[in-house]
Amino acid sequence: MAMKVLLVGGGGRENAIVEALVNGGAELYVVARHVNPGIKRLCRDYGPAGETDVGKVLDFAEKWGVELAFIGPEAPLEKGIVDVLEENGIPAVGPSKEAARLETNKAFARHMMEKYEIPGRKLFRVFTDVGEMRSWIDDFGKPVVVKPLRLTGGKGVKVVGYQLRDNEEAKEYAKALIERDGKVLVEERTDGVEFTFQVFTDGKKVIPMPLAQDYPHAYEGDAGPITGGMGSYSCENHILPFVTEEDYKKAFETLKATVEAMRKNGTPYKGILYGQFMLAKDEPKIIEFNARFGDPEAMNVLPIIKTPFLEIAEGIVDGALKKAEFEKKATVVKYIAPKGYPSDPIKGVRVEIREDKIREEGARVYYASVDENFRMLGSRALAVVGIAGSLEEAERIASAGIRHVKGEIFYRADVGTRESVEKRVRIMKKLRGEWND
Repeated sequence: MAMKVLLVGGGGRENAIVEALVNGGAELYVVARHVNPGIKRLCRDYGPAGETDVGKVLDFAEKWGVELAFIGPEAPLEKGIVDVLEENGIPAVGPSKEAARLETNKAFARHMMEKYEIPGRKLFRVFTDVGEMRSWIDDFGKPVVVKPLRLTGGKGVKVVGYQLRDNEEAKEYAKALIERDGKVLVEERTDGVEFTFQVFTDGKKVIPMPLAQDYPHAYEGDAGPITGGMGSYSCENHILPFVTEEDYKKAFETLKATVEAMRKNGTPYKGILYGQFMLAKDEPKIIEFNARFGDPEAMNVLPIIKTPFLEIAEGIVDGALKKAEFEKKATVVKYIAPKGYPSDPIKGVRVEIREDKIREEGARVYYASVDENFRMLGSRALAVVGIAGSLEEAERIASAGIRHVKGEIFYRADVGTRESVEKRVRIMKKLRGEWND
């Protein structure tokens, strides 16, 4: 008999997780606040409830008799959903409430890196006093990053030189956060190119996934407001063109050292650990940790996984993780969003999706913020994914698939293109003194 598995969450990331679990032999049950059409067709039953309503999630899990749970988004992890499920005899893929603080409390993550001397850390301070914060930024004298300590969906961080004109504006933003939240995190700004490194871990063993790079800005050319991510790509060799073998090793050491530090700290970490790195002049620096798959980066790695995903999930919860192998393929994810996203998105408008035509192009579609009637709910609506032996071909397939989606939508055509990737390569070469105009 197939194992009964509960998935919590209903976005594009979760659509990819459900597909991988079902392909791995699971019988899927889902709890999410809206009915995702891509998920519904793959699961046995669907429980409509908020992902953070832990009591209702448990009720559904017990009603269905699930044997394993998989937590998609971060918000229920912050509410302690893994602790509650496991206290009731349901093992779950995801960190405990305490361990999830690597994502849900940025100060905790920074203090852990400092305490255990984890490589890739940045200079930082947490402030509760406006006067102390102002004095520190003045004395520091270099551009800073200002971050809320709480979850913000990737949209609350502001950086001098990007969203903020100068350190004076940074001080005003930090003051506003102290007045609202009681505290704020201020850290050094690091220049370079960002990349994503995701790993599986059972609390001891750490297994890498292919590197990916996200496109967080809304508009082409890396312009406009920060979003949840307008797309991402990964390469057939599982490393990115601007990341050296030495960079890769250092970033992997950071993630392994973090898992080891969490174990030593008495807050063992299991599940998916996502490291958002800034590849700086000297080494990869941690910008932040996420306690789950990235969205869109889950859609880069899960479609090319060779090891049965259910086997990996069981290994994580049993503390017996063995392996995770991936096809040597490149992937390009292009998210389609409603017009006006992220600041003032249209809602309730239907989007026309010719799935048959998308598949004929060789692409895949994952649904996110759309309902059963394919009406857009205001966030990123769906993703089209190209998979091929080369990045260029994967990008071509994704772009061909998008032609079969019609409506009041927009997307970033430049995700995964040769030009956008070469731009990132140039940035790193200039930073490291390897490029002359």
